[in-house]
Amino acid sequence: MHLLRRFCPAIAGVCLALSSTIPLASAEPVTAPAGSPKIEPVVPANPVVPAQQPGPTVASAVENSVVKIFTTSRRPDLYKPWTKLAPSEMTGSGVVIEGKRILTNAHVVSYASQVQVQANQAGDKISATVEYFAPGMDLAVLKLDDEKFFETHSPLPRASALPEIKDAVMVYGYPTGGDNMSITKGIVSRIDFSPYGYLVSGLRIQIDAAINPGNSGGPAVAGAKMIGLAFSTLSSAQNIGYIIPCEEIDLFLKDIATGKYNGKPAIYDDFQTLENPALRASLKLPKGAEGIVVHKPDSDAAGYPLKEWDVITKIGDTTIDDQGMIKIADNIRVNFPYMVQKIVQDGQVPLTLIRAGKEMKASLPVTSKYPMAISPLDGTYPSYFIFGPMVFSNATMDFVAGYTRSAGGASGIMGSSLLRRLMEKPAFPGEQLVVVSSPFFPHKLVEGYSNPMAKVVKTINGTPVKNLAHLVELLRDSKDEFLTLEFDAHTFETLVFKRAELLAATDDILTDNGIRSQGSADTLAVWNKKAQ
Repeated sequence: MHLLRRFCPAIAGVCLALSSTIPLASAEPVTAPAGSPKIEPVVPANPVVPAQQPGPTVASAVENSVVKIFTTSRRPDLYKPWTKLAPSEMTGSGVVIEGKRILTNAHVVSYASQVQVQANQAGDKISATVEYFAPGMDLAVLKLDDEKFFETHSPLPRASALPEIKDAVMVYGYPTGGDNMSITKGIVSRIDFSPYGYLVSGLRIQIDAAINPGNSGGPAVAGAKMIGLAFSTLSSAQNIGYIIPCEEIDLFLKDIATGKYNGKPAIYDDFQTLENPALRASLKLPKGAEGIVVHKPDSDAAGYPLKEWDVITKIGDTTIDDQGMIKIADNIRVNFPYMVQKIVQDGQVPLTLIRAGKEMKASLPVTSKYPMAISPLDGTYPSYFIFGPMVFSNATMDFVAGYTRSAGGASGIMGSSLLRRLMEKPAFPGEQLVVVSSPFFPHKLVEGYSNPMAKVVKTINGTPVKNLAHLVELLRDSKDEFLTLEFDAHTFETLVFKRAELLAATDDILTDNGIRSQGSADTLAVWNKKAQ
């Protein structure tokens, strides 16, 4: 079997797909829609606890640490970047942790303009702010305005080791369908190392306990300790849910102890398996050698430690098999990049590899900051600039994912660099694709032209566009009578306008459409700056 692995989120077909899981609780209305099915949570009569501890005492302590989170969010309108979507009210769950803090999922509080926390069986809500936000790992930490809350609500202890397969687990939270806490029971089904976000992977525990929208951020408990945080469910199956294990949570908390979230270091090279006999023979491997093949190194620089056709046999002291897997327990195999977070030191990971039939050692640089030509928003709002009847914005993964869904697939951008450049590094420092994010505003200047929405701007008057700030500079500094816009699309027409007419029409277009600002703060700073 030939398998190309990048150990970052997959691109399914021609459209972006992070995974087949969906968040459990974000974007859930506080009031369930009319006609929605009633969710009957399974409430165990006797929680699973160690024999030496009375069940009700442990259960009460856990319930006392679990909170309901209420948020009001204003998400970006990706196709009208000058505005935001209407406010939406959502609920999720959270758990008290050390340091007088609440731990929850990032997607529960993403774009939140207001956050409130309510304790179990309490009638009041306490205002909170998002202190740390890690969209890649779907984790966030909240700080309460009134810390007296923590005098009566203690942190929930976390397990120091991964659970065993088939361990009993109970999930606490506030799923849609009722106001009271729900407790459901199941077992640990699987543990693997999988993508969380666009470029971030981590351990993930699969459980069969019933979890539903609203459970996000609630703890999964075995005995008296939390083993993870509920965060997603499989959209195409029943009773398959996922929790973020304590190992990943501890890494996140250790990271933010520095005062900021830096992210998880990772490997970004492309790999393929070593299962095919002909492939093995062509590489002239010693008898019994196992490992993963470097298909495409992340860098072609002379000093980069990996080369095409290298076979990585060990990461640290851990042996890698022919499928790129390592064994971390008697019944648990995971993808080998998992070891990065265990053994990284000073941004380097030790490897053993075979090159041209000879074994050698290497030290691979790893980083949490991976530049891309098309980046995710990661909880920020898109930048934009309006010039005449056109709206320009940075191309983002959020835009691509949303557009392909709304357009019924990727056919609308087939052949476009929006697809070709997904997950690619910038071709040069500072490169970022610029896209026309919206249809033309109605105006006589666009008579006879096709709608350029979702088209990538290639050149302006023959000058290649490097990024959105550069595009604004080109529009600002042009002395030519005409502006010619060429797009990165073989079948799309080139647009030609009189620059003075575009400039004159802009204010009227903003007024007619009720738009308060011609651009985001960063692009206006460029526009208002005199040419050097």
